Amino acid sequence: MSYKKRLENVQVERFAGEGRCVSRIEEKVIFIEGAIPGDIADLQIIENKKNYAVALPTHFHQRSADYVEPFCEHFGICGGCKWQHLQYHKQIEYKQQYVIETLQRIGKVEIQEVLPIIGASSQKYYRNKMEYTFTHARWLSAEEIHSQQVIDRRGLGFHIPKHFDKVLDIQTCYLQNDVANQIRNRLREFAKQRNFSFFHLKEKKGFLRGIVLRNNSVGQWLVLVQFGENHASAIEEVMQFLHQNFPMIVSLNYVINTKLNDSYADLPVITYFGDSFIVETMENFRFRVGVKSFYQTNSEQAYELYKKVREFAGLSGKEIVYDLYTGTGTIALFVSKKARKVVGIECVPEAIEDAKINAFLNQVQNAYFFVGDIKDVLKDDFIFAQGKPDVIIADPPRNGMSTEVIKKLLDIESPRLVYISCNPATQARDLQLLAKKYRVKKIQPVDMFPHTYHVENIALLEKATTI
Repeated sequence: MSYKKRLENVQVERFAGEGRCVSRIEEKVIFIEGAIPGDIADLQIIENKKNYAVALPTHFHQRSADYVEPFCEHFGICGGCKWQHLQYHKQIEYKQQYVIETLQRIGKVEIQEVLPIIGASSQKYYRNKMEYTFTHARWLSAEEIHSQQVIDRRGLGFHIPKHFDKVLDIQTCYLQNDVANQIRNRLREFAKQRNFSFFHLKEKKGFLRGIVLRNNSVGQWLVLVQFGENHASAIEEVMQFLHQNFPMIVSLNYVINTKLNDSYADLPVITYFGDSFIVETMENFRFRVGVKSFYQTNSEQAYELYKKVREFAGLSGKEIVYDLYTGTGTIALFVSKKARKVVGIECVPEAIEDAKINAFLNQVQNAYFFVGDIKDVLKDDFIFAQGKPDVIIADPPRNGMSTEVIKKLLDIESPRLVYISCNPATQARDLQLLAKKYRVKKIQPVDMFPHTYHVENIALLEKATTI
C-alpha cells in the first residue's frame, strides 16, 4: 500500500491485541483504535511502518450491529473503559476468543477443555479502589480552547494516556461506587474555595497531589490524600473537611510526598482518623486491606476467581499447597480449609506481614508465609522442611514467571499446577516452557474488568505421565 494519511470507507474486520481492531488494505495490516468489528469508517493514519500502520477513525459511515452508545461523558479521552461502545455479551465473547487464540498461537498450547468465560454481573461501579491526580492545568476540550472565556484549569482526575503531564478533570466516573464521585468533587471544590495550590506535574510542586479511594462491600471507605508540600495547618483543614463531611470514611490517612514520582510505597503513612485499614469479607474470611495492601480491585469477580482456583486445585484436605506470589495471602487463606498445609511465598515484606495478620484474623493455623524471591526460596532444604507440594498455585504479575522460577517448577514436579494470569500473552509463553512436563487440562477465563480489553485466565496443568 502506498503511503496515505487518510483512508476512506474501511471495513473494520476483527479485534487484535490490546483492544485494537485490525483491517488489511493491499496486504498491509492497519491497527485501528476506537472502533469495533463491523464498523465502516474513514481513518487517519497516525503511525506508519513498513509492515503495518496505526489509525484513528475520523468519521463513521456505518456503525457495527454490536455498537452501543457510550454511557460516560469522558469516553474516548480518559483512556479507561475503552469498550463502552461494545455490547457486553460481545465483550466477553471477544475476551474468550482472545485467550484461546493467544494460548494456541503464542504458546502452541493444546487445551483439553475450555470453560465458558465467567462474565461480571456488575458492569458498572465494580472497582473497590481508584486513584486520582490533582493538576494546576487540566486538559481542555477543543471548545474550551477556542472559547474566549477565562477558565479555571485546576482539576482532579485521570492521567490521559501517553501524556504524563495531562490530567482530565473527572465529574462522574462509573467505575466505583458513586460515593467516590461525591468525595472527589466536593474535595475539589473545597480546595478551590480555600485557594490551595494544585500540583504542577512538570515542575513537581504544589500542595494537593493526589487521592486514593478504597471501599469494601459493606460501605466503609479508606481514603489516602497525597500532599506535595508539608503545610500543617492546611493539611488539618483538608483532613477535617473529609472527616466531618463523609462519615462513611472509617480510615482517613495522608502522606507527604515531595519526590519526583507519585509512588508512596516507600513513604510513611499518617493515619488521621480511624484504623489504618478496612476489612473486606469473602465467604467466612475477613481480609484487612490497608493503604499499601494489594487486594483484587473487583471484589465480586475476585470471589468467582478464587472459587474456581479452589475447584481447580482439587483439594481433599490431605494436600500440601504452595501459593506463589501470594501477596497478602488471600488465595492461600481461601484454600486453606481444604488443604493440610499452605505455604505462601512473596517478595514484598509488607505484603507478607499483611498475610500473617490475615491468617491470625481468620484463625487459620495451617498457613505459613515466607518472604523472598521465589527462585531463591524454593531450594531443596526449604522444600524438605515444608514438604513437597501436591498442588502449586501461581498468580504472577503481568510479566509472568521468570525462567528461573519455571525451571524450579519443572524440577519440583508437583502433580497439579494452577496458573492464574492477567496477561494471556505471558501466560502462553510460560505454558510453552512448562509443556516439557505438564499438560493443560482446562482453562477458565474470568472477566474482572468490564468495558476494558483486559481478561484474567486460570489454567489447570497436570503433570504428564509420558512426555
